[in-house]
Amino acid sequence: MSVIDIHCHTAGVGAGGSGCFISTRLRESWRYRFYLASFGVTDAELEREGDGLVLRRLAERLAVSTRVQAAVVLALDGAIDSRGNLDRTRTELFIPNDFLAGQCRRYPNLLFGASVNPLRPDALDRLDAAAADGAVLVKWLPSIQGTDPADRRLVPFYRRLAELGLPLLTHTGEEQSFTRADNSLSDPNRLRLPLDEGVTVIAAHCATSGRSEGQRNRHRLLALFAAYPNLHADISSLTQVNRLGHLQWVLKHRELHERLLYGTDMPLPATALTSPWVHLFSLGPFAARRLAAIRNPWDRDVALKLALGMPEQILHNAAGLLRLA
Repeated sequence: MSVIDIHCHTAGVGAGGSGCFISTRLRESWRYRFYLASFGVTDAELEREGDGLVLRRLAERLAVSTRVQAAVVLALDGAIDSRGNLDRTRTELFIPNDFLAGQCRRYPNLLFGASVNPLRPDALDRLDAAAADGAVLVKWLPSIQGTDPADRRLVPFYRRLAELGLPLLTHTGEEQSFTRADNSLSDPNRLRLPLDEGVTVIAAHCATSGRSEGQRNRHRLLALFAAYPNLHADISSLTQVNRLGHLQWVLKHRELHERLLYGTDMPLPATALTSPWVHLFSLGPFAARRLAAIRNPWDRDVALKLALGMPEQILHNAAGLLRLA
């Protein structure tokens, strides 16, 4: 069975008519230069070749992986203003569905992960269009998009998601990749409404950061697992230096293994943030050196997570969950 990375990002500045944009605030942040370098592109290359270059580089890197066959690349809708239009003053990164769907059709190892802000007046039409374009899931980042998963106005959106059989991959826990965020919207308990409506929900990063109402988000998520069989979570980013020990904490709950999904949060595994050397205490120097020598970021990520205790089963769970052509 194929190994699918369920959590892979892209970026764009609007080059080549992509429709993508990055806010001035984010472009002036150190994060922008860091992310471009991790994708293996430069500003000049994007302006010359277009934003599709990021997808090409992702596909090329993935094609030489010996462990991972495909990756879900995630669009990102923006915040919505009071008139139901894209609010560029509150949106730091925008990756439109039509651009990403077209790019993913060019590369058989890239799968289209759509993003629709449910507060858009035409959200249901956009959702149907994304499904028709081959979307395998829908991605939300509530703390950035300004959406509350517990808002009952979203019930029609949830019911359409359930009808289409599209999972909802939504960020849980603190968001630290942008210059601002309303982290109260990433409380795992806010996912009860879509779960009650029959949506297959994937909690990104297993809520392994931050607190809500004084309780650790990961503990709040754990309680939801016991109540909802349609809840899953991905293990993306759990080897980052700022999340040391979280992967092992998640994995000790063996009852969750069949509902955990492999993900990387690419391009971060291509950076020092997930270096095996930051896990020296857990791995020992010989294993850390062996893993650090693996050049392909997907292969290194798989090997690192296996060395930290991830069972092989988790690598294959996504293939049975996603709506694949």
